[in-house]
Amino acid sequence: MTIRFDGRVAIVTGAGNGLGRSHALELARRGAKLVINDFGGSRDGKGGSSEAAAKVVDEIRAAGGQAIANGANVCDFEQVLGMVEQAKAEFGRVDVLINNAGILRDKTFSKMEMADFRAVVDVHLMGSVHCTKAVWELMREQNYGRILMTTSASGLFGNFGQANYGAAKVALVGLMHMLTIEGRKNDIRVNTLAPIGATRMTEDILTPEMFAALKPEAVTPAALFLVSENAPSKVTMSAGGGAFSTARIVDTAPTFFAQPTPEALAEHFEQIADWSTSRYYDDSNQQVAALVQAVMGGAAK
Repeated sequence: MTIRFDGRVAIVTGAGNGLGRSHALELARRGAKLVINDFGGSRDGKGGSSEAAAKVVDEIRAAGGQAIANGANVCDFEQVLGMVEQAKAEFGRVDVLINNAGILRDKTFSKMEMADFRAVVDVHLMGSVHCTKAVWELMREQNYGRILMTTSASGLFGNFGQANYGAAKVALVGLMHMLTIEGRKNDIRVNTLAPIGATRMTEDILTPEMFAALKPEAVTPAALFLVSENAPSKVTMSAGGGAFSTARIVDTAPTFFAQPTPEALAEHFEQIADWSTSRYYDDSNQQVAALVQAVMGGAAK
């Protein structure tokens, strides 16, 4: 079955370059109408120009597709609301949102200015919140929506010198969890992509060989699958160079102590952290229920 987006309208943020551009071009090739959003700032988020977005629009139109450019700063909720209004005025609806816009301001935590921490969180986390909030009621009314967050291995597993970036990126996984639950009854499916791509965001941290192997186009199939009509929901998929995997948060089986002490936990830590007992929960209620069941079962002995 070929995945198509005929009749669908998609907003892709940060779509002037790199991954966003790749996602947008492939969505257009498969029939979607596009809003190409790009603030046009540098890698650290400074400056701004609509030139990059306009070039992508020109590419799409030259190939026979439909697209408009938008220069909204995702950190500004009023600008984002205006972007969604522009999409509605031009195309009548919004079916797909890919939250891709991002910046980097890497430093060790000891040397990081709070302004740099806040700027990165504002773009990655609050930018995604703003865009998602702006389309949420429209998607509820349509009883259809596909939203993609963009996380990172830095957020999922940690990376030196990226406290701001990693904190923002893992927060998006938590946002996905909540919105999956709230969007279910209106067929709004929310997923998260953890890409590894050769872009201006990674050009100085990849070797030339890795840069050549990790083209953005090899990540885009994951993005399109995760915003397709038959997409799953609450999935975090890693993608790079044609390799794909999924990540999820799991919990070990609870260990009950009738008289818990720090010393008892230290003595039995290997049992508590026995990952062979790990399990996945659909929501927090299931995890709480497992803990309560362990408590009640242990207390009854």
